[in-house]
Amino acid sequence: MRPVHRIYCVGRNFADHAREMGAAPADPEARGRPVFFLKPADAIVLDGVVPYPPGTRELHHEVELVVGLGRDAPHGELTRAAAADLVESCGVGLDLTRRDLQADAKARGLPWDIGKAFDASAPMSALVPMADAGDLASRTLTLEVNGERRQHGALRDLIWDVPDILVELSKLYRLRAGDLVFMGTPAGVGPLAVGDRFRASLDGVVAFEGAIAPPAGSG
Repeated sequence: MRPVHRIYCVGRNFADHAREMGAAPADPEARGRPVFFLKPADAIVLDGVVPYPPGTRELHHEVELVVGLGRDAPHGELTRAAAADLVESCGVGLDLTRRDLQADAKARGLPWDIGKAFDASAPMSALVPMADAGDLASRTLTLEVNGERRQHGALRDLIWDVPDILVELSKLYRLRAGDLVFMGTPAGVGPLAVGDRFRASLDGVVAFEGAIAPPAGSG
């Protein structure tokens, strides 16, 4: 995998997840701007070992399609075709969330970066070339925790697809090779505890397994 430049994340990109979080899903026929947030580039975990993070009692999983950009975008707003040409690879990842910290910040009208942008908050699979993935709209995401299916969703149900998201990001940022985009999660988000094992898959393309380890420095 090429060095990571930035990690962009998309919120509320599946209507069923927006509803389970108490938010009105975007109307695909009258969409506004997607919800974006960032994670630090060093939040990536590739070996599947995720220490339980400090400051929370509600670590939640969110399984997501991840796409990787293979070239810098030109200056200015992209077309959909130009956006699609930037995408080099794809995989599957978890947008780990300190849900209690996020919910508290939301309730007080404050930014909720501490709920999302923390160490080891972006475990993910290896990335595979887009040529090997085929039509993403025909693929599904699945997350199993301790052998039990927790999340499953079809990528055709994304409110904003990959070119849509890259077009919107290009209005706000200069996209570059090495950028990753976590594309949003379907319904079924829930808690993870120390000792839990998970398996995330972009079905028919790539999968990865991991576990929640004790907090760093706990012995």
